[in-house]
Amino acid sequence: MTMFNTMLLALAVAGGAAQAHDAPVDCDSCEKWNKPVKPFNIYGNTWYVGVDGLSAILLTSPKGHILLDGGLPQSAPAIEANIKALGFRIKDVKLILNSHAHWDHAGGIAALQRASGAVVAASPSSALTLQSGTNGTDDPQYKSDPIVHVAKVAKVKVVQEGDIVKVGPIGVTAHMTPGHTPGGTTWTWTSCEGQRCLDVVYADSLNPYASGDFNFTGKGKTPDISASFEASIAKVAALKCDIVISVHPEFTDVMQKAAARTAASNPFIDANGCREYAADAGKRLATRLAQERGE
Repeated sequence: MTMFNTMLLALAVAGGAAQAHDAPVDCDSCEKWNKPVKPFNIYGNTWYVGVDGLSAILLTSPKGHILLDGGLPQSAPAIEANIKALGFRIKDVKLILNSHAHWDHAGGIAALQRASGAVVAASPSSALTLQSGTNGTDDPQYKSDPIVHVAKVAKVKVVQEGDIVKVGPIGVTAHMTPGHTPGGTTWTWTSCEGQRCLDVVYADSLNPYASGDFNFTGKGKTPDISASFEASIAKVAALKCDIVISVHPEFTDVMQKAAARTAASNPFIDANGCREYAADAGKRLATRLAQERGE
């Protein structure tokens, strides 16, 4: 082993399991998405620990924590560092949840699972993708050339619609919201400050983006998923929702709200947030479907 390789190994060991990077993904937006940001509180025990363009949320309790999403493979060290900067330990993360299994939200999960020893949980379709390390052919963004692979998650707990997963006093509910991916999942929980408890929604992507010749209306070889996608949007709009956080923070102005927050005012609290997020997604989907139908 060369001296250089010895130094790399020493740095990896010193930095923890997540610091021993899995192979990064290269994409047009990856560098911008992965810019580091200081972690911050959203409300109560809900914290933002992600990077600039990809959300990761930490829910904390004295009996262990829950982490939602892992960003890109190269996001894992930043997420772990943000958890530490808040005064928490990666080893106290007992459960990692996934919104959807695209590599920009799930690519860092394998490294974060190794670092924490946490259980990973996801919808049935997302579990298969996490375990295989790549999207399936039923994904609107599936690409056969090149196929993007990320580190596989060896074991994934499967959750279904309405399941509540718990760590200590924290309970998080799964809501299946397919469309952007077959396994898309929106997660909800309650966070409290003193006697005031609010409903928090971690809203999965509802963006009707597709690769190649995929059609949401079922033209060609793809099934018609337009109705289920519309139902997912309606489901998010109807959720009990005092605070909404989107998996891409710009869709719910997460960074702007964090910058505007003061001791007297918390702009994350917005009873219309989920409805506005869903309304914007509904317009995007309607435009896409009209184009596919030639209207």
